[in-house]
Amino acid sequence: MEWIEVNIYTTTAGIDIICAKLMDIGIKGFEIKDAEDFNEFLENKEGNWDYIDDDVMGLSECETCVTVYIPDNSQGADMLKATRTMLQEMKAADTDSIYGRLEAELSSICEEDWANNWKQYFKPLNVGERLIIKPSWEQCENPENRIILEIDPASSFGTGQHHTTRLCLELLENSLKPGDSILDIGCGSGILSIGAMLLGAKSAAAVDIEENSAATAKENALKNHIPDDLYTTYCGNILEDTALAAELGGKYDIITANIVADVLIAMKDYFVRYLKENGTLIISGIIEERMDEVIDAVESAGFTKLNANIREGWAAVKLVRN
Repeated sequence: MEWIEVNIYTTTAGIDIICAKLMDIGIKGFEIKDAEDFNEFLENKEGNWDYIDDDVMGLSECETCVTVYIPDNSQGADMLKATRTMLQEMKAADTDSIYGRLEAELSSICEEDWANNWKQYFKPLNVGERLIIKPSWEQCENPENRIILEIDPASSFGTGQHHTTRLCLELLENSLKPGDSILDIGCGSGILSIGAMLLGAKSAAAVDIEENSAATAKENALKNHIPDDLYTTYCGNILEDTALAAELGGKYDIITANIVADVLIAMKDYFVRYLKENGTLIISGIIEERMDEVIDAVESAGFTKLNANIREGWAAVKLVRN
């Protein structure tokens, strides 16, 4: 498959709002280059650094850029059109030029090149108290004897590097009871439901609107030695596909949904439909500014907020069904 690399030029102030708007479009993974952030690292870095590569040092003078990869097909074309419209609207409203030039530059790359681009940033990562996330091509030391969650996301969202994913996994670790069943809505790479299985869940169902994500989640489950009959994947939009919505079946102990604010609000009644009474709902993908709006909407459907974790502008919320 061919991919289109989209480089969106902005300012430090524009990063979070652009990423949030891209997630609303359906684009879930980002690479960010920001001179301000890198220079802050140089000023506050700990330890002794004898050498920093010239290419890395170039970040100190780079123009702030958010890079995304979209498929070179009809779905990608819709995403690109929506992205350009979003940038035009932001530019028209940005009379004080707070967000920079807000322009997108494109280039095409093949799948192998795309894979190599993001693999260099995906390294083993400790999450919570019990998990360590690693890609299959990396070796890692594990002195704390953590549970290894091996993920190859391919073109799907979910490596554990993003705050929303880590916040969800941390809430899962503190919520899951042995034998729980889990429904992972918007599963991406399957990282949340697979993590739940490794932490003691008895079964998982994972659903995503993208066929590639559903297939990737299943492959990752098998890589983590999860029995095929205990991990089921589905592809489709349960908001529009009544047959799929029915196929997901009965009540689950836990639901995770790391999506975007508007979709979470739209799904509030589905959370009630699929979750047991007193079951746990963990939602994320929410920018901090919209957290209260999302909580109010979900609580209105019959939930009570237990706690919310916020990290660098992103929020994950744990609720219980009344």
